[in-house]
Amino acid sequence: MSLGKTIRQRRRQQGLTLDEVAAKTGFSKPYLSTIETGKVNNPPSDNLLRRLEKLLKFAPSELRRLAHMERMPADIRRDYEKVSAENVRYKEIIQNIMHRNIKVTNVGQVLAEHHLDVDQKPSSKRDTRWIPVINKVAAGYPADFDDLGYPAGFADDYILCPDIHDPNAFAVRVFGDSMEPKFSAGDIVVFSPSVEAQSGDDCFVRFKSPHETTFKRVFFEKDGRVRLQPRNEQYPPSVVSGKRINGIYRAAIHFRTL
Repeated sequence: MSLGKTIRQRRRQQGLTLDEVAAKTGFSKPYLSTIETGKVNNPPSDNLLRRLEKLLKFAPSELRRLAHMERMPADIRRDYEKVSAENVRYKEIIQNIMHRNIKVTNVGQVLAEHHLDVDQKPSSKRDTRWIPVINKVAAGYPADFDDLGYPAGFADDYILCPDIHDPNAFAVRVFGDSMEPKFSAGDIVVFSPSVEAQSGDDCFVRFKSPHETTFKRVFFEKDGRVRLQPRNEQYPPSVVSGKRINGIYRAAIHFRTL
C-alpha cells in the first residue's frame, strides 16, 4: 500500500478528519489531502512524517521508511524488497527447525522441503550492494552531523560498491583538507560498522555531546583516550576522552574525485 493510502486508512481508523490532523500537525489541509491522494509535488518532510507517526499511532520510523522506499530508484527498491522477502523466508525456516526440534542430521530434509539448494555453488560474479550516501563528514575540525533522520540503509543518494556485505554500511562525502593527500574534498568514503577499527585506521568518528563527527586516523591511547590524527601535516592532532565518542567506523572503500 502506498504512503498516502496508508496514512488515510490509519487516519480514518483513528476517527480523525483532515481538519483535525491539520490542526494537530501544523500543516495545511490541502497539502495533507494531496499526500493522501498521491498527488503531492513535494514529498512530505521527515518532520511531518514524525508528527503523523505520533498522532496516528504508527510505529517509530514506519512512515519514514515507507516514504524513503517510494523515493528509491525502482531497481534499488526491487532488490531491497527481494532481500527483505528472502530474510522473512529464512526466519520462517529457522523457526520451523527450532519448533520441530529437528536434529542436525535432518536439517537437509527441511531445506529440501523449502526448495533450497544448499549445494548450489556461489556465483563467481563479484557481489555488489547499493550503499546510502547520507551526509558530509568533516576532514578538519568536528562539524555538526545530521544523518537526515533516515532509517538504516536509506538515503536520497546511493553508490554501488563491490564486496560490501555489511547491511549497515554507509557512505559520506568528504569536505575539508585535513586528510589530504589521501582524501580530498568531494571524495566519497564508505564505512563499515561491522569491522572493528584498529589504531592507525582512517575512521568516521561520531561524538556523543555535542553531536558532531569528524574524519581522522584514530590511535587508541593506553589511558582510554583517542588521538585523532589528520593526514595533512598542517593540522595538529587532537586527543579526546573515549567517553565522548559513541561510534568509530573504519573506512572500507574510497572513491576519489577526479
